[in-house]
Amino acid sequence: MITRIHIFYLILLAANLTSCFQPMHPFLRYPEPPAPDYSDSENWAALPDKKDSADALPPDNRMKDGQQNASVDVFYIHPTLNFSGKSWNGDVNNKKLNKKVDIYPIRFQASAFNGSCKVYAPRYRQATLYSFTKHAGENGKQALDLAYRDVKDAFLYYLRVYNQGRPFILASHSQGSRHAYHLLYELIQNNDTLLKQLVAAYVIGFRTDTIYKNIPPCDSASQTGCLISWNTYKWGTVNSNEFLGSNYYCTNPLSWKRDSTLVPANINSGGLPRRYNRLDRGITDAKVQGGLLWIHRPKKRGYMHLGKNYHVSDYNLFYSNIRENVDLRIRSFFQKKDTITN
Repeated sequence: MITRIHIFYLILLAANLTSCFQPMHPFLRYPEPPAPDYSDSENWAALPDKKDSADALPPDNRMKDGQQNASVDVFYIHPTLNFSGKSWNGDVNNKKLNKKVDIYPIRFQASAFNGSCKVYAPRYRQATLYSFTKHAGENGKQALDLAYRDVKDAFLYYLRVYNQGRPFILASHSQGSRHAYHLLYELIQNNDTLLKQLVAAYVIGFRTDTIYKNIPPCDSASQTGCLISWNTYKWGTVNSNEFLGSNYYCTNPLSWKRDSTLVPANINSGGLPRRYNRLDRGITDAKVQGGLLWIHRPKKRGYMHLGKNYHVSDYNLFYSNIRENVDLRIRSFFQKKDTITN
């Protein structure tokens, strides 16, 4: 079934928006939506002590919500759900927009971390989808800069009020990953304290040209203090685009290595389809090729793709493997810490 979200992501990937999705006026002609106050829990899509979609668990009795006793946090930044052409940035007080964020990325992506982490996910004045097109120009950049300003404010508030020196994971998808890359560049890569706290960064579904100082690419399942990314495509795809293309940090989420070895589907411990009604073991294989992640067609339906691009399913296809890997990296982080201490 083709949904509204399918249609809008198709428009994004085709990079050929029609004028009806384009804001009618330049960025500066619109009043800024109210800035979120992060001392108000309503401006967080997920908090560990709040009942929210990040608490969701797939229909699998092996999985538990471990937030209450977790010794590590995750700061998760959601992707674009703002498809409107009414302005350049979404309003965090828009209940319909917030509901879409909660139903989709918070439930399907942020929840992958709830077994081992306390989940923190800010709402922010996300840039509209049109901002990513070549036609958006300076207006799109200004919209994305405004969105990043909120994410940065939320992260600094998180560090000041919630974190209290605990280890943390940075996680994100799509527009959220654009902002995560900026956090890594501006606030983390040169901060010795934060680098020591960083378990890993799962910055999925967006490419970067930056090589981050002091943050190497992850090249094993237990490596810590490293960066993981991938953009998922149908097997054989060689072309890529400005945002979802080849990435130096591309990591295979079945082996957690960057080499080009094909990892078979039987290593895939469970994909989570869009209906959230089952966990599909062995749903697909994976191989890193030319900075892209190649997969063969999933064995069951429910994994959204737009032509050769499985961007919207970057997390869904490897949900259980992500969840298991988070737990492994956290255990490795504390083992290394104990070794250094002793």
